[in-house]
Amino acid sequence: MMAWTWQRTFLTLLVGLLLVGGTSASDDEEEVTVTEEVVEKGEEVEDVVYTTPKQIENAHLMETFDDSVAFEKRWIRSQAKKEGVDDDIAKYNGVWELEGAEKMPLTGDRGLVLKSKAKHAAISVPLKKTFSFVDKPLVVQYEVNLQNGQECGGAYIKLLTDQDGGVDLKNFNDKTPYTIMFGPDKCGNDYKLHFIFRHVNPLNGEIEEKHAKATNPRERIEEPFKDKKPHLFTLVVRPDNTYDISLDQEVVNTGSLLEDFSPPVNPPKEIDDPEDFMPKDWDEREKIPDPEATKPEDWDEDAPMQIPDPDAVKPKGWLDNEPEMVPDPTSEKPEDWDDEMDGEWEAALINNPKCAEAPGCGEWKAPMIDNPSYKGKWRPPMIDNPNYRGKWKPRTIPNPDYFEDLEPFKMRPIAAVGLELWSMSDNILFDNLLVTDNMADANQLAAETYDLKIMKLEKGQVGVFRRIINYSNKNPWLYGLYVLLVAIPVVLIFTCCCAETKESKDAKRKKTDEPTEDDPHAEEEEDAAGSKAGEESAENDAAGTAAASEESTENVDSDTAKDAKDEEEEEQKEEEDKDTKSDKEEESQPRTSPRLRKSRRE
Repeated sequence: MMAWTWQRTFLTLLVGLLLVGGTSASDDEEEVTVTEEVVEKGEEVEDVVYTTPKQIENAHLMETFDDSVAFEKRWIRSQAKKEGVDDDIAKYNGVWELEGAEKMPLTGDRGLVLKSKAKHAAISVPLKKTFSFVDKPLVVQYEVNLQNGQECGGAYIKLLTDQDGGVDLKNFNDKTPYTIMFGPDKCGNDYKLHFIFRHVNPLNGEIEEKHAKATNPRERIEEPFKDKKPHLFTLVVRPDNTYDISLDQEVVNTGSLLEDFSPPVNPPKEIDDPEDFMPKDWDEREKIPDPEATKPEDWDEDAPMQIPDPDAVKPKGWLDNEPEMVPDPTSEKPEDWDDEMDGEWEAALINNPKCAEAPGCGEWKAPMIDNPSYKGKWRPPMIDNPNYRGKWKPRTIPNPDYFEDLEPFKMRPIAAVGLELWSMSDNILFDNLLVTDNMADANQLAAETYDLKIMKLEKGQVGVFRRIINYSNKNPWLYGLYVLLVAIPVVLIFTCCCAETKESKDAKRKKTDEPTEDDPHAEEEEDAAGSKAGEESAENDAAGTAAASEESTENVDSDTAKDAKDEEEEEQKEEEDKDTKSDKEEESQPRTSPRLRKSRRE
């Protein structure tokens, strides 16, 4: 009980401390928040310094979106209409803006942001010089930050095909020819990292899309759609027909243009003859029913699968004439019941009370058992087909459309880059777009842009703890709170465990009257009191003996003397009985202190 009282007192003091601390914190909250924001901004400028990268001279396109004036001169917003859809959603009226990132942006850094959702949006920019697939690799790199995640939509780019007379970027739409499409796409649980190139048939000039087979880990591809952080996508296509796809500078897919695309670049050399048909007498059956087998005479196809048990006997007391359900005698026809409208009224049915004590009511039927004579429909056994000729296949002929393109890398030249999207999420940020033929250029741009953003985010995570420490330094009482938060569980656990142990021991002693060990000093006092009581008892015995001897010697015949003697003997006997009773009580109550026992005897 005392332990619980102490715990309540401790908790009361703690709650009071928290209330006082909370009041102090609320008074200075606004001032501290403003101060922390100023300090945080100052730390960001000092920790991660961003400078717009210099243009890479040999790059076919390099766009950082930091220069709004240059952006408006070079980038073209589409004014086209999408074919085959309603007029109210056919326009490419999605909104594009240049903005910094919403979360921990680099000072001075901006990107191209798709501000609208559920709208068609298209924007494009011509390359400084056309990229031709000859003897240098194609390197494409850009950043995407799905700042609000992604429900359904893409964040891919299209490398638009060079055309005679140039590309009409003002009418850029989903039908505009492209050479490569690259980037992330998602709808529902379908996550993709596209690499599609449009291959030209060398025989007839037809164009067919070739899709890279997905070999990238699903978990890795899902990250950009969920974590709301910037991610770097890189595609490298080499003259030897190999390619690499990297996410955040880590290769997630690699392969060959000749082997790892669907459908494959080169068609098969031979195909099935479309004019070849299976002969009518061709038998593909490996097994046939035995034509010589006959049904046994005792085979009864009409025998039921189950029959009534012939050995079953109706239980005694079965009430054949009693129904299982009877009308409820307590139910009454409602006053508002209309026989013409509601039909004839019938009382609700209840279980027949007479059936409760009987084994059953109604017509008795024997239980069903499996029919031992049942065999089912007879079928002849199967035997090998003597006319079996194997599975028929049409003959193969040379493929009239066959060609062999051993250099699929030599795609159609690229003249522009475009974003043609429809998304159910807004605030999709694109940044640091690069088209070049040198991987070193891509690494350099990433080091000056993407790496700084990741560094900023990592410092920001550390900065959270720094802000907590700074705030605590301005409110020192918080350190006491931190100590209490750690100490409280330890103290409560220790206190509860100790209290429980002590209470359980005391309860056990109280319940079983288990003897307890007295204090050593109390035992000495008890021994002294016992010795004194023994001396008093011995003196009383000696006095009695002397009186008896004197009476017998003097042989007093007086009645008065005899009465006095009897009275004295009775008093001595009562006193001896008291001492004996007191000693017995002391033995039955070992936990009583010696002083208390002495006072009882007195």
